[in-house]
Amino acid sequence: MKDTEIKKLLFAHVFCVVSIILSTVIPSFFLENFSVLGTHLTWLCICSACVTTVNIFLYIIVKPNPSSKRSSFAHKISRFLKCCIYFFMSCIVFHGITVLYGAPLIQSVLETFLFAVLLSTFTTLNCLCMLGPNIQAWIRVFSKNGAMSIWDNSLQITTMCSIVGAWLGAFPIPLDWDRPWQNFCSEV
Repeated sequence: MKDTEIKKLLFAHVFCVVSIILSTVIPSFFLENFSVLGTHLTWLCICSACVTTVNIFLYIIVKPNPSSKRSSFAHKISRFLKCCIYFFMSCIVFHGITVLYGAPLIQSVLETFLFAVLLSTFTTLNCLCMLGPNIQAWIRVFSKNGAMSIWDNSLQITTMCSIVGAWLGAFPIPLDWDRPWQNFCSEV
């Protein structure tokens, strides 16, 4: 049983990595003058959409935590709406944290918010796909010894590495978006 779960987990992660790679390669065929640095806002939107689509699709197919009870259509719609609200709230929280760490509040709102959407896609979306909008399950998974399955461990590692990686990516440079060496739009 554990081997099949590891294979499913590997399958899911490989497809997520492939979706990120394809989001950097495929748009250059369809969009004129596309580059990750030159059109970084477009790439952030494309990458977020690709990762979201792949994650939702994979978790529908793989079903890491199958539900033992059947639920009504109204319950599924309610759950979906709660997940959308939680995702939007996490985007707002990550945006606020990014601003508190030094991103400009008004001048580069779109860039900062799209970064928050991308970070939410890598963190919150996985939690919503695997755990749903169940706060008790989130607390259980992210508590000290709360991971009960390989999927919970993967969720912990992926979420923490995404947050730490975002922080480490911004740590060496101040988040002053108005500096010429940080503004990619003025160079291209």
